Amino acid sequence: MAEIKDPENTLIMETTKGKVVIAMMPEVAPEHVARIKELAREKAYDGVVFHRVIADFMAQTGDVKFGKQGGESFNPGRAGMGGSDKPDLKAEFSAVPHVRGTCSMARSQSPNSANSQFFVCFTDAPWLNKQYTVWGQVIEGMDAIDQIKKGEPVKDPDSITSIRVAADV
Repeated sequence: MAEIKDPENTLIMETTKGKVVIAMMPEVAPEHVARIKELAREKAYDGVVFHRVIADFMAQTGDVKFGKQGGESFNPGRAGMGGSDKPDLKAEFSAVPHVRGTCSMARSQSPNSANSQFFVCFTDAPWLNKQYTVWGQVIEGMDAIDQIKKGEPVKDPDSITSIRVAADV
């Protein structure tokens, strides 16, 4: 297992394909890291599907409104259109590049529309640099991410079983 240097800023994400450990970057995107931790601690991400997964690009998840299996608004056809009940976040773009394992926030055309959805890059995606807020990096479990079922939308999608802040585990 990867050594966890900062448990308060490390996520343990269990997926239907295996365990993924993500080192968060509060020094790069403090508001986004705070939001991810808040939602993780509320268990908001538990059961949320990977609704948009593009081979050689990225796996997107985090729609806690329409993408949460068993949730009151679960709607696979609308997964990817929702967020959380919290306000959208102001962009925290940085020079941190989008490379394999980068965790970054999904958003609409508006730069300040990130809320709860995020994606994990399968490969380097330099065209996203300085356009999306990078908040973390997978330090263990990319093999699990690589196995997530592909599709747009995904039929019978994989999901997040749970996300916990390592300090709470």
